[in-house]
Amino acid sequence: MDRLMLIRVVVSVAVALGFLIAMRSPKIIPTGAQNVAESFLDWVRTNIAEEILGKENGRKFLPIIASIFFATIFLNLTSIIPFMNISSNARVGMPLVMALVAYITYCWVGIAKFGFFGFIKSSIVLPGVPLPIHFLLVPIEFLSTFILRPFTLTIRLMANMLAGHIMLALFFAATQYFIIDQSGIWTLAGIGGLIAAIGFTFFELLVIALQAYIFALLTAVYIDQSIHADSH
Repeated sequence: MDRLMLIRVVVSVAVALGFLIAMRSPKIIPTGAQNVAESFLDWVRTNIAEEILGKENGRKFLPIIASIFFATIFLNLTSIIPFMNISSNARVGMPLVMALVAYITYCWVGIAKFGFFGFIKSSIVLPGVPLPIHFLLVPIEFLSTFILRPFTLTIRLMANMLAGHIMLALFFAATQYFIIDQSGIWTLAGIGGLIAAIGFTFFELLVIALQAYIFALLTAVYIDQSIHADSH
């Protein structure tokens, strides 16, 4: 149990409690915290789940897509919160767990619909391709679909959050060094570093939201591919 693991536990419990409190006594016409929670959930339902999967499947898989979205965005936000200063998604553990959840869901949905071998075949064999080409395409499709997919999801999120943390740390460290440790004419450089740090913080906010959206969107896309594995 280190600092990053503690951040994961605190944020996960806080998000779960937040939704639990907001929806503890739901009303037909929502107000207050329920209205906020429903607005967030409705945005994920409309713009991610139903946009990719359609109304029926979108509502069916909304819990897992919404869980991944809110876990990602709130864990990412700790990178710009004072005294936390880093997203726990900047370390591989949590992104890998969420990627495996998305991957297992993808496989489970496809196997449940087509059977194990039917799902594998539908996912890696492209119809209408000459037989000799299959010897090249099948291994590539298998590698990209069943081996690399969880790792690409993991690395995309982790690398972006780690890069953002490093940039913010460098800018704020430079600000402290030039203003406090050096002072004098170097203060101007420190002020420039502070302006850059503030600007990059706002940019990091965009990255935080974008990475959560991309992770949830790709989860929905993979589920949709699993449902329609027989139609390339």
